[in-house]
Amino acid sequence: MAKNTVTIEQIASPIGRPKDQRATLVGLKLNKIRRQSTLEDTAAVRGMINKVQHLVRIVDEK
Repeated sequence: MAKNTVTIEQIASPIGRPKDQRATLVGLKLNKIRRQSTLEDTAAVRGMINKVQHLVRIVDEK
């Protein structure tokens, strides 16, 4: 059975943001604008996306 995944893209810079938001982007495997990352769709990942929702966008959900 295939696991659900979510692809996210960084759309804004973390400059001037709190350290915890920058660390969350690194946890999501993002660190540059327009970089994309595909991760397993879990509650933890959704929580991280929600924390930095102003810096990322969801590209694809499967």
